[in-house]
Amino acid sequence: MSANVPTDICFSFAGLMRRGGQTGPHRDGWGIAFYEGKGCRTFHDPAPSSESEIARLVSQYSIKSCTVISHIRRANRGRVSLENTHPFTRELWGRVWTFAHNGQLKGIKDRILTFYEPVGSTDSEHAFCWLLDQIRMQYPEPPKTTAGLMKLIRHLAADLGTLGVFNMLLSDGRYLWCHCATNLAWLTRKAPFGAATLVDADMSVDFSRETTPDDVVTVIATRPLTRDEAWTVMQPGQMAVFRGGALVTR
Repeated sequence: MSANVPTDICFSFAGLMRRGGQTGPHRDGWGIAFYEGKGCRTFHDPAPSSESEIARLVSQYSIKSCTVISHIRRANRGRVSLENTHPFTRELWGRVWTFAHNGQLKGIKDRILTFYEPVGSTDSEHAFCWLLDQIRMQYPEPPKTTAGLMKLIRHLAADLGTLGVFNMLLSDGRYLWCHCATNLAWLTRKAPFGAATLVDADMSVDFSRETTPDDVVTVIATRPLTRDEAWTVMQPGQMAVFRGGALVTR
C-alpha cells in the first residue's frame, strides 16, 4: 500500500491473510513491514498467515502507515524458516529499504555480492542484496534527483527478470516500486469513495465512512483483492512507482 496519509490495512490484510493457506496455497510463512517516518515496524512468522496468531494481531490492531509491504510465501528456494520469510530489510543512505519477491531466479547466487549478505538461503534475499549493491555502487551518496535512480532500478529489475520470474515490491519508505513479471495489479482509492467487498472473505467496507475527501490510497496485489472495484492489471515487464498513493511513473 502507498497512501498520502497514515492509513491502516486491516481490510485488505484480512483477505490477504486467508490466501496464506486457506483460499490459496501460500502456506510457508508471511511477513509485513509498516513505515513510520524513517522507522520501519516489521512482523514475520514462518507459520501460514491463515493460522498465525501474529497475523490475527496485525489484522485487529490498526497500525497506520503511508507505505506497507506484505508477503505470503510458497517456498520453492530455501527451507521454511523465519530467516527465509519476506519481506527483507536493509539500510541504505540512512533509510530502511524493504523488498518482497514472488518467483524464481535461476543463477542469481552466481552474482557476486559486495556490501550486503543474505541471512537466509532464498534466491529472493540474494537478489535484494545484489540490487542494493548495484544501487550503492552507482550512488555511494543519495542522488540529488530521483530520475537517475528511477532509471537504474527499472534497469536492474529488468536484468533480474532475465533470470526467471521477478514480481517485486521495493520501498525506501517514500517510493514504492512495483515490477511485474507475471501477476500484479493495483487500485487507487480516492474521492468519491465507495464500498468494496473482498474476494477471499465475506467482508465489505464503505470507504466513504472511513476516509476524508483528500485521502489517496493505492493497493497493489498479485491478484485483485476485491470483487467490485476496477483494478489495473500490469503487463509483464512493466514497472509502476507510487508515492503518497499517487502513480509517479509507469
